[in-house]
Amino acid sequence: MQDFDPSAFVSVSHVQSAAVITIVLAFIGYLMTFLSARMLARRRDKLKLVNKRLNEFYGPLFVASQAGHIAYRALLKKQGKQQAHPIRDEDLEEWVLWMKTIFAPLNDVREKIIIEKAYLIVEEQMPQCLLEFVTHVVGYKAVMARWTEGDYSERRSMIGWPPEFDGYVQRSYEALKAEQTRLMHGAVWQLLHRSRKHL
Repeated sequence: MQDFDPSAFVSVSHVQSAAVITIVLAFIGYLMTFLSARMLARRRDKLKLVNKRLNEFYGPLFVASQAGHIAYRALLKKQGKQQAHPIRDEDLEEWVLWMKTIFAPLNDVREKIIIEKAYLIVEEQMPQCLLEFVTHVVGYKAVMARWTEGDYSERRSMIGWPPEFDGYVQRSYEALKAEQTRLMHGAVWQLLHRSRKHL
């Protein structure tokens, strides 16, 4: 009868343990790779949507709104007024010129973006200020049609400028830019950025 060799048992046990550990580590590695790839794909999809919203909706809307605001302030400064309305008789010719050459084209750009790219809005429902903006622009189209016929009895749209419009556009643009930066730079950049804020 052969003597029992405990060292042989130990070596078999070590081999089995090593094999189990190798399998477990391989599975963990696979799982980490799978989860990492999934997270990267989600981040890529989110970034793609954010970029589309910025490039096709909120970016052009923001630029056109800023340009309109700057032009409006320049007109008021030129006329020495705090606000455009009421439009005085002595200001009418210049008002019509600025409406036809600056404000209406900028409004048309924004109206087209809102109507054709509404599916890119961040909210689930169409924001009221965007609807009010479109109706404001449509109101001016009726006024300007009368101007082409020589009738200047109406000088502005019957539907007023929506006061929340510019703020909404700016807030949405800035929030999307921040999200774009976060998605592009990832978690490591966020940790560094947060730690710098606390210094």
